[in-house]
Amino acid sequence: MEVIKTINLIQLFRDSVQKYSDRISFVSERQYITYSQLNRAVNSVAGIVKQSGIEKGDNVAVMLSNIPEFVYSYFGVLKTGAAVVPINTSSTSFELTYLLNNSDSRILITQTSQIKKYQEAKDKLLSCHQVIAVDSLNQNGELIAGADSNDSSFCSTEINPEDPAVIVYTAGLTGKPLGAVLTHRNLCEQLNMIHPLFHRSPDDVGLCLIPLFHTFGATLNMLNVIQAGCSTVMMDRLTMESLFSKIEKEKITYICAVPRLYMGMAYYEKAAKYDLSSLKICITGGAAIPPNFLSFFEKKFNVRILEGYGLTEASPVCSFNRLELAAKRGSIGIPLTGVDMKIVDDTGRELPRNQIGEVIVRGGNVMKGYYKDEAATASVIKDGWLYTGDMGKMDEENYIFLTGLKKRMIITSGFNVYPREVETVLNMHPAVKNSRVIGKQDLMRGELVKAEIVLKEGYSPDDKEISRFCKIYLSNYKVPREIEFVRTLSD
Repeated sequence: MEVIKTINLIQLFRDSVQKYSDRISFVSERQYITYSQLNRAVNSVAGIVKQSGIEKGDNVAVMLSNIPEFVYSYFGVLKTGAAVVPINTSSTSFELTYLLNNSDSRILITQTSQIKKYQEAKDKLLSCHQVIAVDSLNQNGELIAGADSNDSSFCSTEINPEDPAVIVYTAGLTGKPLGAVLTHRNLCEQLNMIHPLFHRSPDDVGLCLIPLFHTFGATLNMLNVIQAGCSTVMMDRLTMESLFSKIEKEKITYICAVPRLYMGMAYYEKAAKYDLSSLKICITGGAAIPPNFLSFFEKKFNVRILEGYGLTEASPVCSFNRLELAAKRGSIGIPLTGVDMKIVDDTGRELPRNQIGEVIVRGGNVMKGYYKDEAATASVIKDGWLYTGDMGKMDEENYIFLTGLKKRMIITSGFNVYPREVETVLNMHPAVKNSRVIGKQDLMRGELVKAEIVLKEGYSPDDKEISRFCKIYLSNYKVPREIEFVRTLSD
């Protein structure tokens, strides 16, 4: 299917609404939402945001789970010319304070269940003095029912390709998250790179499992869906039973998810009782998947899994295996068309094939930079190349194999955790003298966060107390799953 190249996400949205007006875009627990209904809801949110004083150049934070209101808010904010700052719904009020202040967000759009976090943070906020509980505005579908589908009132907002579309916060080496600024051009070019890979058509139906505040989820399960005119089923609460039931009931044709989901599917004892014949392709990324598992899964469900690679700073996809090419087990595939990738040594010199070095990336999908941090930007973007911090090698046929990490980082269930950030929180505890955080291999999650702690003399907290303390300041996935008290930290 031919896709018209677009220069900004609002043009892409309008084109799809015009072409696929009566088709289903998103399916939630309560309703089937057509593209025309989606457009009305987006216009409703855009009107609310504009009435709140938001203009082009402003930033608006969106902290929502996988519900239709995320899509309404995302495109509603973009229609005003502002940038979206997606925030992990598991963020604590401590983390939320930093994210809202660092991003200069003027409004937080969230759901009723998250308002308490904002209330706990509001006295420390510098610019974000308004909060909108968008789900309470849409309890009975009011955003769809009450809005005019005409969006002419927003046409006066000129959106340029280089304008920021989203600022996505990713864990930073300093212990504080950095905001990767992705422009409209970055995301539109990324969509045109990935669309030919998966052969999606308006008849396809996907499952929205990865959080939409995650770049992988937003690009593959929202933006690419709208570009292709297909539909996706949103699942905010996941069990294996509900997953298999949805695949059977909605005739799901593709799934994009992290390895943990596919492992759960493969070992679900009741899988055989469901009809999964509609499923055509599974896409995985965000963490390594055991090579031998791919064959096991594909044989059990008679469907291909394509593994790829990316990072937030690259919108996020850089390489992928191809349906039409033979898979090489353990490989993250070959670079996307429009993306250059090479393996370099510590001086930036390209290495011969099959030698291990750092993976670097160049392409129209690479971020503009880190928000308000020129030094951090300069440390990762050099002469137009994004230095990923991932180590790997490339064979003679351009297949890339990752071998490790140059930077200290843990990948758990597809989320990046920098040990420094967790150590900073651990060391805030009055009983902790020093700490070290490492990754421990885990079949389902890839890695677990493990903490080694040296206590101050006279203190004896247990691991549960340490864990409770961490949960005050850290999102759940960052909290150490294993805590070991040690006398000293070895080198």
